[in-house]
Amino acid sequence: MLENIKIMWHQGKQFIPDVTTAKVPGIFRGRPIIAKTAVDEAALIDLCPTKAIAGSPVSIDLGKCTFCGECAIQYPEKIRFTTDYKLSSNVRERLIIQEGDEGAILVDPDKIRKEIHRLFGGSLKLRQVSAGGDNSCEWELNASNNVQFDVSRFGIDFVASPRHADGIVITGPISINMAEPLERCYHAVPNPKIIILAGIDAISGGIFADSPALNRDFLSKYPIDLYIPGNPIHPLTFINGVLSLLQKT
Repeated sequence: MLENIKIMWHQGKQFIPDVTTAKVPGIFRGRPIIAKTAVDEAALIDLCPTKAIAGSPVSIDLGKCTFCGECAIQYPEKIRFTTDYKLSSNVRERLIIQEGDEGAILVDPDKIRKEIHRLFGGSLKLRQVSAGGDNSCEWELNASNNVQFDVSRFGIDFVASPRHADGIVITGPISINMAEPLERCYHAVPNPKIIILAGIDAISGGIFADSPALNRDFLSKYPIDLYIPGNPIHPLTFINGVLSLLQKT
């Protein structure tokens, strides 16, 4: 017992008491800030491998951004990445950061379906579907329930069967081979249900956006309730996004 107490004293708290105000290391790239400084926009736009950067005015689409940071490295006077991990929104257009914007990306409460908070505010069960993902976002979703982040304390859990779920979390760009299984999984979830897109691959296709190996028709058939940017997503981004959707923050 004394040895266990010694370990606890040495390591300190193993969990994050408040996931809404927690700090992340400076190496983390979160919400970017784009200055109004004039630069060669054509060269800046050409840097981005996923065409996330647009010009006149300069903007970055976080639904496409890989967070590689090359734009900030080449043009530090124009772009810098903050450690703000609250990147999720239920409105796709809100993921586009314009130059001069310094406000947070927020979930629009007026666009949240009323039954979401009423039915899932106390408990939300999710079925994660890897639709051609590379396991990076999948690992981070798994980490969201470890001893540090402990998403279960908010009544949010991942379940093995879609029949036990209230919604699905999609990772990956949705390959042709996963298009039908994804739709089958969605239809197995009882109504009402929610759809969450986790990571840029799910949101836009990421670096695979123009690949003929994808079939993203699913996303045009059903309403998306939450977009969570990241490559991969951070557990704090996921947790804060879902809490905002449930109107718990």
